[in-house]
Amino acid sequence: MNMGNITLRKYHGLGNDYLVLDPHKNDLALQSRNIEMLCRRNFGVGADGLLYGPILEDGKMKVRIFNADGSEAEQSGNGVRIFAKYLWDEGYIKEKEFSLDTLAGEVKVEFLQEDGSTMRVNMGKPVYAGPQMDLDGLKSEIINAHLRFWDNDYNTTCLSVGNPNCVIMMEEVTPQKAKLLGPYVEQSSSFPNKTNMQLCKVIDRQNIAIEIYERGSGYTLASGTGACAAAAAAKRMGLVDSTVTVHMQGGDLVVEIDGTDTIYMTGSVEQVGTFTLAEHFLS
Repeated sequence: MNMGNITLRKYHGLGNDYLVLDPHKNDLALQSRNIEMLCRRNFGVGADGLLYGPILEDGKMKVRIFNADGSEAEQSGNGVRIFAKYLWDEGYIKEKEFSLDTLAGEVKVEFLQEDGSTMRVNMGKPVYAGPQMDLDGLKSEIINAHLRFWDNDYNTTCLSVGNPNCVIMMEEVTPQKAKLLGPYVEQSSSFPNKTNMQLCKVIDRQNIAIEIYERGSGYTLASGTGACAAAAAAKRMGLVDSTVTVHMQGGDLVVEIDGTDTIYMTGSVEQVGTFTLAEHFLS
């Protein structure tokens, strides 16, 4: 295998960046060690995660989503939008609407602009029940309940939007708070498979602000699933309306929750560039 021919495309959604590794254009063993090396910011290309695909099986278009530490994620809202943009750029998709399979199931994507840079994604319905969330010893819904992290109690709502999320309501949210509390929440014994965390401040009934700490990636500037989880949690608590702008350090996403509890996420994606690996990089 000629390692000099390994190329990756890099995109970001509101500063949440991913590498796209296309198996139709590269011959590279997909190993956790390789993914972690590629995502390291000071020694590799640098990214919050890696998207592997398209994988064409049973007439479906699939993508595998990996965190920066090489672990596989069930879902990523920004990752889905980024991968949809890649499919549009490379001509895999020509229709304005299509379905994409992830480990968490199928999502439906609608391109809103001719260049494919802005899209609306049907993220499905949130799940609050403890067993589906893999919450240790917690069998019922966890909605605005007290959970203990780092010797303090926090008002917490736990839900899955394809991946597990722990939303903590606060009067003020900062990157420092997220970076400090995030590791304790992610690795809490309550979450055997770890969890993503969002610190959430309700600004008014149409706006919330969140800070994010992602399982397997750490502090991130934005998160599509995190935005959906926080908006759904705030709506379930009666704090916001059906359409919410979610403000994050990297930018804003619009989240809509219809009468059936289905979540729609609208946001943009930008291409950073194409990277060719040095022949020795993964040797």
